[in-house]
Amino acid sequence: MKRLEVLFLMDPLERIDVHKDTTYVIMREAENREHSIYHMLPGDLYLDAGRVMGRISKVTFNAGKGGNDNEKWFCMGEPEDVDLSTMDVLFLREDPPFDMEYLYSTYLTGFIEREVFIVNSPRGIREANEKLYALNFPSIIPEYMVSSDLKRLKGFMTSVGGTMVVKPLDCCGGSGVFVVHSEDRNMNAVIETVTAHGAKQILAQRYIPEIREGDKRLIVLNGEAIGAVLRVPSAEEHRANIHVGANCLKSEVTERDREIVRTVAERFAEDGIYFAGLDIIGGLVSEINVTSPTGVQEINSLDNVRLEEKVIDFVEQRAPQYFSLR
Repeated sequence: MKRLEVLFLMDPLERIDVHKDTTYVIMREAENREHSIYHMLPGDLYLDAGRVMGRISKVTFNAGKGGNDNEKWFCMGEPEDVDLSTMDVLFLREDPPFDMEYLYSTYLTGFIEREVFIVNSPRGIREANEKLYALNFPSIIPEYMVSSDLKRLKGFMTSVGGTMVVKPLDCCGGSGVFVVHSEDRNMNAVIETVTAHGAKQILAQRYIPEIREGDKRLIVLNGEAIGAVLRVPSAEEHRANIHVGANCLKSEVTERDREIVRTVAERFAEDGIYFAGLDIIGGLVSEINVTSPTGVQEINSLDNVRLEEKVIDFVEQRAPQYFSLR
């Protein structure tokens, strides 16, 4: 197997929580197989005379995971400007929000998509807004409405039994997500806040009471479910995000999960969505995460597996298909 040049376009390494971060274990597994690992910040991507360039640094890892002192786990080489078409693999792992700068980075990296194996496809990332992409699969999602109009949203809430979840379209990690009840005196204020007084479209979904039992994160790789973890909200929360206190419990990939994956697999393949995280509540998909899906370390710990091995296996299989196109 040829040693690969693997570039990660992502946030600063200093921000990584090595005990939870999915990108971290993917990087370590790639290095364990003697591939060369590079890091680049989104702001260091540019186009010059028709070439997609980046100011990148080689990354090496120190023994152990380190602790709070991140200098103990990685070393950065001197940055250099490189034609990114010379890379073998590019992981796009920048965290949301998906703003205009994020959008522009997908256009630039899209110019080298025929020469470099990119996970996930820049075009696919543009297509797959993490709140809206699931709406392409109506048979596996709860009832929903996308609107900025208070009256229309209240009418939808009535039609689904008087309780709904409202979500901004451009946030992540549970930010700006509210459960709204028809008898809540703050209902109007909440909707006005999330819609910026009617200036922003939001996603409203029927409230799924099974959220109290947990939100399953299903990891999908190349159209196959490879692992799952159940995130259970804390007693005072409706959000099942880990960073707001959700507990992670062992979970299995069920036949319903496989049915869901079969439903999305063809579209994922068309859009170049190779690595994704599906959020499933009560057997229904609430969101599809494609920018920097997480959950691998939690699944590894609970199931005594190393899902990152499957990720790098897949990359090693697919990347050589691009070499002849250079």
